[in-house]
Amino acid sequence: MPTNKNALTRYKYLDELLSDRHHFFDIHDLTDRVNEKLTTSGLPEVTQRCIEKDINYLEYDPFFAEIERFRVNGRRCVRYADPSFSIFKKELSEEESNLILEVLNTIGQFDGLTHFEWLERFKIGLGLKERTKVIFFSNNPYLQNSNLLGVLFDNTSNEVVVELEYHTFSDTGKKTIVFHPYMLKQYNNRWYIIGAANSDRKILNFALDRIDKVTPLPEVKFVPCEEDLAERFEDIVGVTLYEDREVEHIIFWVSDYSKDYIITKPIHESQKSLRNNAIDTLLKKYPNIGSGGIFSIDCIPNYELIRELCSFGKELIVLEPSSIKDEIFKRISLMVEEYSCVRT
Repeated sequence: MPTNKNALTRYKYLDELLSDRHHFFDIHDLTDRVNEKLTTSGLPEVTQRCIEKDINYLEYDPFFAEIERFRVNGRRCVRYADPSFSIFKKELSEEESNLILEVLNTIGQFDGLTHFEWLERFKIGLGLKERTKVIFFSNNPYLQNSNLLGVLFDNTSNEVVVELEYHTFSDTGKKTIVFHPYMLKQYNNRWYIIGAANSDRKILNFALDRIDKVTPLPEVKFVPCEEDLAERFEDIVGVTLYEDREVEHIIFWVSDYSKDYIITKPIHESQKSLRNNAIDTLLKKYPNIGSGGIFSIDCIPNYELIRELCSFGKELIVLEPSSIKDEIFKRISLMVEEYSCVRT
């Protein structure tokens, strides 16, 4: 079996040529045509002997192609015996059908994907039989503008610049921005579009429920992102990015009551449980904390992280750094003041 990394690419090109009923190809023609396509794709050319081996390989497991060899004006030509045959047309096993159906059903659960009507046609075309769904996502039925998800998906995947008309919670007036969309991200049951402003290339995010209108601008040249955005999001909780902030080492105590929850559902992917000497040092520094677990995460502090840490109430206490500890203390103090005003 040919094992080099370009074999599947050659099979694809040969599959197209061997299905052709408008031209007659001998081995020389096939070699030339495949090499033209390889060169266009930036791949190295191959020898005639390599193409001969590829064709022979297609005749056996797993493809079982029936190759027809015949002469035309003295040339020994080759093609598929059945013009409708393709090595990419393979009957699905029941296990494969069930897996594909579950994936399609999972995608179809997202509200607003109006551009995905083809999912049903695709299921019918593959002859997939409906079965009980076993994977469900939590959706917010009251989330506004979820219908924009499909439009933004379409423009993002096709690298089309858009004009967004949006509003903020603090300002009812509408604003517009020319925007290069790079990715869609879901956090806390809310969808966000993330990309760069056309004016200064600054990375921004907009919640879909604050977007009022999306207008494609195909005449504006799309500028790809110069960095790996997915990698940047690995350093934060949520979607808020701060370009002027660095990753911080955050240490927090969690009560015995919530410790197992934190272990099984980490606050951030970098979360670790501190042990032995590290814990002893912290217990000497903070002798009044009760029994529980001490954890650390390495991420960039942002609004979502602070909110997540506060959500555990007295069951979680940030020990370090002081900046985050002070921010949470300030929030709690303001809450105490507000509740003092309404207590009876």
